[in-house]
Amino acid sequence: MKPITYTRAQQLPALLAQRILILDGAMGTMIQRFRLNEAQYRGERFKDFHKDVKGNNELLSLTRPDMIRDIHEGYLAAGADMIETNTFGATTVAQADYDMADLAVEMNYESARIARAACDKFSTPEKPRFVVGALGPTPKTASISPDVNDAGARNTSFEELRKAYYEQTEALVKGGADVLLVETIFDTLNAKAALFAIDEYFENSGERLPLIISGTVTDASGRILSGQTVTAFWHSVRHAEPLAVGLNCALGAALMRPYIQELAKAAPDTFISCYPNAGLPNPMSDTGFDETPDVTSRLLHEFAAEGLVNIVGGCCGTTPEHIAAIAQAVAPMDGRRLQRNGFYAQAA
Repeated sequence: MKPITYTRAQQLPALLAQRILILDGAMGTMIQRFRLNEAQYRGERFKDFHKDVKGNNELLSLTRPDMIRDIHEGYLAAGADMIETNTFGATTVAQADYDMADLAVEMNYESARIARAACDKFSTPEKPRFVVGALGPTPKTASISPDVNDAGARNTSFEELRKAYYEQTEALVKGGADVLLVETIFDTLNAKAALFAIDEYFENSGERLPLIISGTVTDASGRILSGQTVTAFWHSVRHAEPLAVGLNCALGAALMRPYIQELAKAAPDTFISCYPNAGLPNPMSDTGFDETPDVTSRLLHEFAAEGLVNIVGGCCGTTPEHIAAIAQAVAPMDGRRLQRNGFYAQAA
């Protein structure tokens, strides 16, 4: 395969060939620590908004950018090489639940700008930091009926998703993203709409950013929610030529191991990412999840020792303490070696 010429983060493939890179941890977990009320979510700008917005974390990039900045900087100080923008639910499709679809573009742009400033503050020639533009799955699914009595029913369409993801991609790139991450994929058709939109934007803009694709195995069947095995999922998305493919969320590292092993075997020429939850949910825990930093970091150290991963970080329930422990645990380890040249990029 021909090498890809990236217009941003050109050094990222070479860095991944040298060492394991660290992705940040959960944004939502950190936001929950502030215990914000409805008025604090609204801020002055939306104080008279007609609908409750508490829980709309992406809105905080507009009403509390200082908080989002501090969360990013906490992860960067903990050793993260890559930080995700606060845009998991910043699509028109997801924001429609709050009647804020018209703010989606602004949310993405401002979120990318906040992350860009944080990365620029912490970057050094020896340790560059990268803004990862996060594209979440949306609360709707193009493959599965929301009505148990009508298997053919759908609450979204490929075209609706494609348009939403195009707008999100454009705003993230304009805001300063270095990398794009299609994450927490539970429906491959939703992901394919995102990948189509990203490719369309690349073609129209002349930009070409490194791409990471991350699926979610939802239970012990080893399948994503729309029914595919990890191997089948990879073959459905590999046409997008991602720099890395991986798994996140859902099971936690202990239960994720066989599926990361399967993916590493299925994609020998592509870097592998893994950022699991801090174990299984536990409402009695401060973070809502079981694992302490020492447990999560030990498990990811084992993944690295087995030669399975190139990018590691944390999803739900993880904190800067988890990321610092993970970074320390994998620091002495070599990253997974590609069997072929894969999609190494050349400088633009």
